[in-house]
Amino acid sequence: MGETVDFKSNGSMASAYLVKPASGSGPGVLVIQEWWGLDSGIKEMTDRLGAAGFVALAPDLYHGELAQHTEMDKAGKLMQSLPPDRAARDMSGAIDYLAGNTAVTSKTVGVVGFCMGGMLSFLIAANRGDTVSALVPFYGFPQGPMEPDWSKMTAAVRGHMAENDSFFPPAAAKALEAKLKGLGKDVVITVHPGTGHAFMGPHNALGTKDEKLAARIWPGVISFLKERVR
Repeated sequence: MGETVDFKSNGSMASAYLVKPASGSGPGVLVIQEWWGLDSGIKEMTDRLGAAGFVALAPDLYHGELAQHTEMDKAGKLMQSLPPDRAARDMSGAIDYLAGNTAVTSKTVGVVGFCMGGMLSFLIAANRGDTVSALVPFYGFPQGPMEPDWSKMTAAVRGHMAENDSFFPPAAAKALEAKLKGLGKDVVITVHPGTGHAFMGPHNALGTKDEKLAARIWPGVISFLKERVR
């Protein structure tokens, strides 16, 4: 359904998985990968956004590196070794690619991120307040020194976090929600009872997939993006 494309990234080049809707055009949405890399699960979620009418783009932040779903140690090492400045450049370059793509009908871009990508999605929304109008982070957010300068973030945020998550604790998620609301941001972060990290993951790598919850959440994600990305 999708294709691999190359885009400019601050004087260099990067690649991404691009999906267009059946109509050939639609609003632009950036999809940010989990710590495994640009794997089948992220491609499936990108496909689903394409099927819902969006031009969806998932940049390969690991530049070809990939961890299998049984290789948690490798995934952790890949995440830790990801150069933050390169990831920021690649995400920003991907946004510029969407903004300049003739298939994209919106003036703004939405961002959906999962796990590590949930955390990174907050960062790109804060860095590109000029273009990112909607943010849907799943079980991931910046904490402590990873938090960016929030002043330029203009996106509305609808986050979905897990109740049982040692990576991204729910108390910290609600504290971030309160902080951003205090700054006048349009932010709702929902902690879903009884869930574990990666509850949306098609691959079910952690054994935490919740199909019923995923089916209930997804229509709201689509309607939110269609409302906010114009």
